[in-house]
Amino acid sequence: MLKIKKFPNTFTILFLLIAFFASLTYLLPAGKYTREMNEQLGRDVPLPGSYHVIESSPQGFFDTLMAPISGFYDPISGVIGAIDVSLFILMVGGFLGIVTQTGAIDTGIARIMVRLKGKEIYMIPILMTLFALGGTSYGMAEESLAFYGLLIPIFMTARFDPLVAVAVIFVGTGIGTLGSTINPFGTVIASNAASVDFLSGVELRFAILAIALVVGIGYVMRYAKKIQNNPDSSLLAHLRDDNEKHFLGGKDSTDNLPLLTVPQKGVLVLFILTFSIMIYGVSSLGWWMAEMATLFIFMGILCGIVGRLSEDDLINSFVAGAADLIGVALIVGVARGIVVVMEAGNITDTILNYAEGLVAGKSSVLFINTVYGIEMLLSFIVPSTSGLAVMSMPILAPLSDFANTGRELVVTAFMSGIGTVLFVTPTYGVLMGGLAIARIPYVTWLKFIAPLVAFFVVLNCIILSIGASLYS
Repeated sequence: MLKIKKFPNTFTILFLLIAFFASLTYLLPAGKYTREMNEQLGRDVPLPGSYHVIESSPQGFFDTLMAPISGFYDPISGVIGAIDVSLFILMVGGFLGIVTQTGAIDTGIARIMVRLKGKEIYMIPILMTLFALGGTSYGMAEESLAFYGLLIPIFMTARFDPLVAVAVIFVGTGIGTLGSTINPFGTVIASNAASVDFLSGVELRFAILAIALVVGIGYVMRYAKKIQNNPDSSLLAHLRDDNEKHFLGGKDSTDNLPLLTVPQKGVLVLFILTFSIMIYGVSSLGWWMAEMATLFIFMGILCGIVGRLSEDDLINSFVAGAADLIGVALIVGVARGIVVVMEAGNITDTILNYAEGLVAGKSSVLFINTVYGIEMLLSFIVPSTSGLAVMSMPILAPLSDFANTGRELVVTAFMSGIGTVLFVTPTYGVLMGGLAIARIPYVTWLKFIAPLVAFFVVLNCIILSIGASLYS
């Protein structure tokens, strides 16, 4: 049997998809829908049944090579593509780099644990809530890898195992992604690609977030209590001695933890205030990518000043933070290259026409759950939230116009779909990196997380069905 030694990188997958869809411009007929303004939606929408074949315009070799560049901006017309989103991502990365450099978040978590000494089980709901807030607000993912080295020894000192620490961090941030409310790398980008306000449909996403978080906390606490009472019931019991030597070394990990300074407290206040201002600006002042990017630049500088960073530390941490997310920023443009070749080859509406045939006559409930399933499948191939958003939303969102379903519900189905799969996909670097740090076998993780993921699937289907019933 042929074995895959290494799954392709996200960029490789996207480049292959660009080439694949470019080849489809030679195979599929070019076509267009007649569109008219929908006053309720405030945009042009395709008219069902109006599809008609037009002259083909296959994309050649050079057109295919140019697609990723055109994904950022049209080099002929100068029309903005994904360049504004990419710049916004870099500014958010710089902001997070400065906040991290101040040590406010790390120290804040450490001090919470000291206060809970003797009541360590309560670290779980507190920390999972904080990580979930990070996931739902700014798409916390790669940044969470820094917390494993800090939390694993502390949780082990409290008579838990490394799996509890990983669950607190990864399930916490994962639930935040599952119920993304204002996540700029998921909800905002997907909403932008679907041509809707990212606050549209936030009620359903908040419901998913709240229910999933309560159940997730209960699930992790149940496992933690079980192994605290009986260490042999741990899924990692056979590795206990090695893990204690590796992570503890006979030293109490709660010794000499730093105090949360006044400047760090100020940084935490500014951190929360930044996202509050962003929500107000978008919802009430008409802000979009440029204004939000400006906000993160300014608040990043302010956090650095309040956190008493030197000029060099402030600038270097901003640049390093932006550099950490440059891959995400590039993925957005490259992924949009798929849309570029499809639109230039006039096959986007052709594919929509085929899909229209699949959803024709289907209820809105069946439609939205089908979208959820499609996004879960795609997430195994493209584990990048932002990359998949830009790739799939321009295709799937317009289909909701035919199914009498709001596009904001398609965005919710997208976030739910990728949020579900990221708990188990081996192509997700954050998951595999966290498991590697904690020395947890992948199969052991699957055994632990499978029941919770099954619950998330059922929950999402129910919430999406309710949304389709209420808002169709």
